[in-house]
Amino acid sequence: MPLILQARNIVKRFPGVVALAGVDLDVAAGEILAVVGENGAGKSTLMKILAGDLRQDEGELLLDGSLLRLRSPRDAMLAGVSLIHQELSLADNLDVGANILLGREPRSGPFLRRKAARVEAKAALRAAGLDIDPDVSIAELGMGSRQLVEIAKALSTQARVLIMDEPTSSLTAVEADRLFETIERLRDQGTAIIYISHRLGEIERLADRVEVLRDGSHAGSLVGSEITRDAIVERMVGRGLDRTKGLRGEVKIETQAPMLEVRGLRTTRYPEYPIDLVVRRGEIVAMAGLVGAGRTELLRAIFGIDRPVAGSISIEGEEVQVRHPADAAAAGIAFVPEDRKADGLLLEEPIGENMTLPSLSSYATGGILRHRGRERAVAKELIHRMDVRPAESDLMAGGLSGGNQQKVAVGRWVGCGPRVFLLDEPTRGVDVAAKAEIHLLLDRLAQDGAAILAASSEMEELLAVSDRVVVLHEGRIVGDLARHEASEAAIMQLATGGDREGATSR
Repeated sequence: MPLILQARNIVKRFPGVVALAGVDLDVAAGEILAVVGENGAGKSTLMKILAGDLRQDEGELLLDGSLLRLRSPRDAMLAGVSLIHQELSLADNLDVGANILLGREPRSGPFLRRKAARVEAKAALRAAGLDIDPDVSIAELGMGSRQLVEIAKALSTQARVLIMDEPTSSLTAVEADRLFETIERLRDQGTAIIYISHRLGEIERLADRVEVLRDGSHAGSLVGSEITRDAIVERMVGRGLDRTKGLRGEVKIETQAPMLEVRGLRTTRYPEYPIDLVVRRGEIVAMAGLVGAGRTELLRAIFGIDRPVAGSISIEGEEVQVRHPADAAAAGIAFVPEDRKADGLLLEEPIGENMTLPSLSSYATGGILRHRGRERAVAKELIHRMDVRPAESDLMAGGLSGGNQQKVAVGRWVGCGPRVFLLDEPTRGVDVAAKAEIHLLLDRLAQDGAAILAASSEMEELLAVSDRVVVLHEGRIVGDLARHEASEAAIMQLATGGDREGATSR
């Protein structure tokens, strides 16, 4: 197949950092090209250059062999290159058709040609494999359908190259499979697709070719049968990754005293279903379930972000009143939210200040911060302990890669010595090496006696780090699987509303 888009010797510098150091990349019609690398490897920078969001400092872009100059995303769109960001850019207050044609509506003078707009939107939806009414509100759609609407929006601009950044990060397994079918159909119809994901199983399934970036440079290519998880990891990190690290051994948890006990807890999302849950000292309990199962709501209620309708929370056998997150933190409960950028970090503040924020009162006297030196020393120690890179406490947290931001989001609580860790998608959007480091950290925290309750949508993560897997379905706990009972089939059977007998018989 002919090459459509080529990048030659692309260099991009930011203050103090060379993000791309002479990278080449090309993609052909009818090809799924996966671009992988650790957080900070340069993937996002390169994709933004291809999509007109950034200008390269050196190098050139070619489209169909001719020089391509991009001054804006609109230039890229007109050239047939469309970037679908991880955070979808849809307007909830508009219907599907209006979102697809936003800014490009067919008009006669000042008047919208409604019939023509509807026909055009329906054609784009069909091309994306989505059979819905263009008049339906975006707010009524699930994340999987929204992702396909984004693809329809790109196809309506006559996109020949689709760049997809972590497209399944918020999708269920069923929604992801539907997306994969659409991607493969578009590939077969001649669309060039550049696919970015930290989920290496997706890369193995979809990619015709893999290009690996490391530290802003090209680190290798894989084609066809060469595309395996181990081969990708070795090129990403420059070495083989010991996947036994961070995995739980045969830890005898059942003899340990309960650390966290939740009795009859009813969340505002599912007030009709009381939740009973115990996590013991030194135990890692993973929560599985489809999107909307109630995992996040349960964690938020335990931490006091949302007030539960009823129920009690006990720490080491003593009931605690949690009316506010400050009450939870005072009781020794830590919470790492799913969206670290919106809820977990102060992106425009230094790493050091983010690290000590939950324990700030311990450096104050009479409400005034008086022990700056001790605070800075603790921040540096935590940055070193969490292996945050770059290890500069004065660097703004927003300047870190996703994996390093997540290390800060977890590490800021480590300095408080909490007894219970609540984590919502603890490794969402981080690379395979950072993921292994976070898994190892959770294992160490549990060995030190903490109780850990973590919600995750990644099946491999659920099975790798947990002593038990609790499965939720529509607000209810429908399964509590010991390590030897937990399998992908068993978890999915329960998560989709099947019974435990059907799950454990597989």
